Amino acid sequence: MMEAIQGVVTFFLSLFSAGSIATAQISSSDELPIAHLVPGGVAVVSAGYGLQPPKVTFDGQPVMVIRPDQQKPWQAIVGIPLKQPVGNASIQIDNKTVTFAVRDKAYPEQHLTVQKKHVNPDQKQLDRIYGEFAEMGRVYKSFTPAQPWHPMAWPAKGPLSSAFGLKRFFNGEQRNPHSGLDIAAPRGTPILAPADGKVVLTGDFFFNGNSVFIDHGQGLISMFCHMDAIEVKEGETINAGDRLGVVGSTGRATGPHLHWTVSLNNARINPMLMMSPLQFSASLSDSHGKPVKVSDGE
Repeated sequence: MMEAIQGVVTFFLSLFSAGSIATAQISSSDELPIAHLVPGGVAVVSAGYGLQPPKVTFDGQPVMVIRPDQQKPWQAIVGIPLKQPVGNASIQIDNKTVTFAVRDKAYPEQHLTVQKKHVNPDQKQLDRIYGEFAEMGRVYKSFTPAQPWHPMAWPAKGPLSSAFGLKRFFNGEQRNPHSGLDIAAPRGTPILAPADGKVVLTGDFFFNGNSVFIDHGQGLISMFCHMDAIEVKEGETINAGDRLGVVGSTGRATGPHLHWTVSLNNARINPMLMMSPLQFSASLSDSHGKPVKVSDGE
């Protein structure tokens, strides 16, 4: 148990290691998301002292801008896609181009066995899948007004069963990397909102099963998958800690668990980067012990 906890702590602390901050324009603060300049990570870039927030874009997508302290500059919080090439990446801050360096990260592999229909769907299932992808894509690309920034909390209690970024193989065939965290928990375990926001999409999806999408503002979206039951409705405003539903194994899943995806400027990022170090470490002892082999298709 202690070895598992120590391993997760070591991973989390590695986010602060030398090399995580690539240029003098990258900022770090306990009040901000954690900068980790790798595919699937986050860049925190100083964006000036203007009275109004600057307009920031990355690959044509609007970027979150926050200012926790009026004595400090605005900060652009940039999600780095899992498919981002290693090397220099550029954002636009108003009329200025700012560059930061993305380092390589070797994510481990994971091999899973699931139902054949969830690896090689037929045409009717493909039509459904493409429609669902378009529906989810509209949510991920959306950009709504700012919400006050607060670090996220764990949405459910249970051991981590699959880490973020794993290279996925289903029945021996390679698929997209794991775009979130899997939290193994018994069926019926409550799922809680990790931050304030608005429910923007719910439904029963082919791969994800019963799912809820929350818009936290400025392109920050949470997705919760494989739920046994959904207890919120689209359009509902929620607060951090509000109940969203319960854990299940619907969709492409090998057992009851919660898959939690966090997307920022339409880039799937490691949810841990949006937590505070204090909140993260405080939850380890009662929520995240020895990993178990339960996973999904996200």
